[in-house]
Amino acid sequence: MYDAILVPTDGSEGVDRTLDHAIEMARNHDATVHALYVVDRRFELAADEDRDDLVARLTDRGENAVAAVAERAEDAGLDVVTDVREGIPYKTILDYAEEADVDVITMGTHGRTGRDRLAHLGSVTDRVVENATVPVFVINIGDD
Repeated sequence: MYDAILVPTDGSEGVDRTLDHAIEMARNHDATVHALYVVDRRFELAADEDRDDLVARLTDRGENAVAAVAERAEDAGLDVVTDVREGIPYKTILDYAEEADVDVITMGTHGRTGRDRLAHLGSVTDRVVENATVPVFVINIGDD
């Protein structure tokens, strides 16, 4: 049923909880885990040099984040594909899912409710859920 499972990562501890579920799902279906980090290009800085330095640092952070996912998945005996891309996070996740023929996306949420949720509308997970053409498996990761 699932041959390719996408785990978008931001390198936070919450990704560990999401990855636990993704690894179990991948084991059960003999699926490949796809780890994706998106460098958000929507920020604007005063000087292009500053911007380039920041993008380089964020790209390094992304490489470390996908490497951490890959290490855990490989330790579990799974095949892994990693990628670091620049773009608007939710759009880039959706584009990657389509390009890589992903069967399911696993993502975390902080499980906010009420007024706290209203303050965080438009989260990456919310937008992926609203726009995905494949199932999105959402894990409540609580507050990091």
